[in-house]
Amino acid sequence: MTDAFYDVLMRRRDVRAEFTGAPIPGDVLNRVLTAAHAAPSVGLTQPWDFVLVSDHDTRSAFREHVLAEREVFARSLADERNETFARIKIEGILESSLGIVVTYDPERGSPAVLGRHAIADAGLYSVCLAIQNLWLAATAEDLGVGWVSFYREEFLARLVGLPEGVRPVAWLCVGPVTRLQETPDLERHGWRRRRPLSAATHLERFGELNTASR
Repeated sequence: MTDAFYDVLMRRRDVRAEFTGAPIPGDVLNRVLTAAHAAPSVGLTQPWDFVLVSDHDTRSAFREHVLAEREVFARSLADERNETFARIKIEGILESSLGIVVTYDPERGSPAVLGRHAIADAGLYSVCLAIQNLWLAATAEDLGVGWVSFYREEFLARLVGLPEGVRPVAWLCVGPVTRLQETPDLERHGWRRRRPLSAATHLERFGELNTASR
C-alpha cells in the first residue's frame, strides 16, 4: 500500500497533449471529487467549489482567451526563451474530457474562521490542498490532469458565472490519457531543470543547507 501511494505521487504529471477525449465514468469522477472534497481546510470552512464544464462553446471561449494570454507572455520573452516557449503546449482544454474550475470563497465560515486570523491566505492554501487531492486521485484512476494558468481571473469568473467575491483558483483539464510522461513537459522542453532536494532543505535557519541529503 505504501509503495502504491508513492508510485501515484511520482507518476503525477501536468498533462497537455496526451488526452484522449474519452468520457470519464460517473463513478470515477465521483471518487475523484470526493477525494478533493476530503482535503483539510482552515477552520473546516471547505472554501472550495467545483464547476464542471463540458459545454464546447464555453471551453472554446476559454481556450481563445488562454491563447491570447499566451501571446501576451510570449511578447515579454527574449528571443531565445521565446523559441523554447513556442515548443511548449500550455493547455488541453478541448482535447480533455472535462474542465473543472476550482474556486475559493473567502467569506465561507466568516467572520470567525478558526486559524485564519493571522494568515489571510490560509483559505487559499486549503483550496490548493483540495486540488492536490483531486490530482492524486485522478492519477490513481489513470486520468490525466492539466492546470491551466494563462487566464485573467475576471474573465473566467464571468465565463462560469461565479458570484461576486468568489475567485477561480484553477481550470483543470481532466480525462483519460494515452500515457503520463516520464519527465515533466517543462523539463523535457528545456524550460527549467528540477532542483535537487538538498538545495531546498535547510537546517534550523534558511541558508544552512542540509548537506547530508546530497
